[in-house]
Amino acid sequence: MDSDTLQTFQSELCCFICRNYLMDPVTIDCGHSFCRPCLCLLWEEGQAPTGCPVCGKIPQKTDFNTNIVLKKLASLARQHRPHNINSSEKQICVLHEEEKGLFCEAEERLLCGPCSESPEHEAYGHRPIGWAAEECREKLLKKMDPLWRSTQEMQNNLNQEISKIHSLTDYVALRKGMIRYQYQKLRQFLLEEEQRHLETMDREAEEIVRQLQDSEVRITQHIKKTKDMYRELWEMCHMPDVKLLQDLENILERTELVQMEKPQPVNPELTSWHITGALDMLNKFRVDDLLSKEKASHYMSLSEDVRNVIFGDDHDGAPGESQRAENFAAWGARAFSSGRHYWEVDVTHSSNWILGVCKDSRTANTNHIPAFEEAFFLFSSKRNNLYSLSNIFLPLTHYVQRPLGRVGVFLDYDNTVVSFYDVSKGSLIYSFFPSSLSSLLTPFFCFGSP
Repeated sequence: MDSDTLQTFQSELCCFICRNYLMDPVTIDCGHSFCRPCLCLLWEEGQAPTGCPVCGKIPQKTDFNTNIVLKKLASLARQHRPHNINSSEKQICVLHEEEKGLFCEAEERLLCGPCSESPEHEAYGHRPIGWAAEECREKLLKKMDPLWRSTQEMQNNLNQEISKIHSLTDYVALRKGMIRYQYQKLRQFLLEEEQRHLETMDREAEEIVRQLQDSEVRITQHIKKTKDMYRELWEMCHMPDVKLLQDLENILERTELVQMEKPQPVNPELTSWHITGALDMLNKFRVDDLLSKEKASHYMSLSEDVRNVIFGDDHDGAPGESQRAENFAAWGARAFSSGRHYWEVDVTHSSNWILGVCKDSRTANTNHIPAFEEAFFLFSSKRNNLYSLSNIFLPLTHYVQRPLGRVGVFLDYDNTVVSFYDVSKGSLIYSFFPSSLSSLLTPFFCFGSP
């Protein structure tokens, strides 16, 4: 084979992209062949469309099998090429002055022929440099395959992450619209619920006022009738004996009838409406383990004007006969000067109790507290099955059913609100709106005998 023909043959075994002999060659749909790594990198960096580097035709597939024949021919061409093709310099053995044409894998060094036959090296295998280099290239190609697959996998993951960013951004915008709509509907629902609540309370109040007015009329009439009967009995006491005895049975019957017609007072009571979502919101500010063990063993009596409190550490310190019945009292373990805080107290087993917050004004030297300061309390008592609420100086009777289970207490210090809730009904009992709060406020509990 002349030199021109050989050169043409060798050029056909070169890759159009890297201009070197083909390594792991693949032949694409149009018939042109390239190194697999060159084609992968070219198409990867080109970011599509993926066409043939020679003719530009776009293949129908991108997964090609290795062209075994071209691979063997390119390998032979590399092994028999002159060393100066790849600009590598000849390495001459200093000892034997011969070219180092063999490679020792065990020692990873180049050897000349005489050196490879010496006792020092003859025990190891030696191969021509070209063959050894081809095996090395094959090992590198085998390492490159999983690297490329990993790169492709990570590229797919990267593309998915980028796609997720755009998708998530669009979805967040869409979801924000849905959430706005839900809150708008919820606000509308709460406004409608509030309106129904207020309207129902107005109707209930009108009906109760009508009942009270009717009761007022009945009681007034009964009082008049009772007074008239009283006068008649008084006048009858002054009748002659015979007349008195003759009319006695009749007037006694009429007196019994008047007493039997005695009207009963109306017990006004408004419906406690459930407020949607109120307790769910309050539980976000829940405070647990609020009762202080150090302050739990106190017995307490209230003065008649509810302005003085006496504490004792045991039953001997309990109030005497001139004072009110014994009560169990305690302060919370924590005090608050800011923020929002919610807790619940079970009043199931007590009819007489006091709940709320106040400034802890006890002193270390005495169990006597002259007055509560900044106190916001809810009082419960048995009288007429009604309970009254008071901030000590302004008592107020509540015309709603007394809570029988748990009572929730909510302190919104920053917005100066103290509220009480009937937990079982999810309804509001009462709210204080002081103009300001300036002290450390601590929860207060007091339970009387059932």
